Amino acid sequence: MTRAGREFSTSYRAADGSELPLLVFEPAEGTPPRAGIILFHGGALREGSPNGFAPHCRSLASREILAMSAGYRLLGRGAASIDDCLIDVRRAVEQFGRLAASRGLDAPHLAAGGSSAGAHLAMLAAMTPSSTEFGVAALVALNPAGLNLGSFEPDAQRRLAQEVGIAADRLTEYSLIEFVRPGSPPTQIHHGTRDEVEPIGSVRQFRDAMVRAGNECTLLEYAHAEHGFHYPGTGGHFDDVIDATTRFLLDRTATT
Repeated sequence: MTRAGREFSTSYRAADGSELPLLVFEPAEGTPPRAGIILFHGGALREGSPNGFAPHCRSLASREILAMSAGYRLLGRGAASIDDCLIDVRRAVEQFGRLAASRGLDAPHLAAGGSSAGAHLAMLAAMTPSSTEFGVAALVALNPAGLNLGSFEPDAQRRLAQEVGIAADRLTEYSLIEFVRPGSPPTQIHHGTRDEVEPIGSVRQFRDAMVRAGNECTLLEYAHAEHGFHYPGTGGHFDDVIDATTRFLLDRTATT
């Protein structure tokens, strides 16, 4: 393990022209990064900030990984719907790719991910078609949400669609299990068995669907852990999450 290096804040431009924060954490000077990852915070698309992932990024940078944490427009604060949030995630990844390239990393050495709603956005952007290629080779999801929205009762689907600013009949457009295809990026999921937001059963169904399609999808289950278990001081799982994420990234995306 190396010590962490330079940390700084920059920005990228959202579709509405506003500037959104992008925190950058680099390995120590003289240590070229072997892989890179961009993370998106949770908060039900209405709360949270990139600062929430600063401890994760700092720890990953000490392990020769270029790590970034990005903001995106939130509902009620610049975003009219989840569509705006998703557009921002794609734009953030484009900026991440440019910064990573200047440090010798191209798309096969990059990953995206996040926590809860942020994990959902990163996975959705990687697994759904767009006008531009989503330039990452792997995904890391910490207690992701939205894996199987079609399993919700109709009333719950209508409420959730309204909450994220879309028509009720569009909700399955955001259900990740609907987009599982052969060739989906290798994915590592960290999830607590007592998660109260996304039941572990839904996560297992998604994992199984990915494997049936011929994709690599590893689910790391944390016994008795609830939503948000991966933060420092919350259940004592932080180091295990960082260690497993590091191994996954260096095994699948690292430069030689």
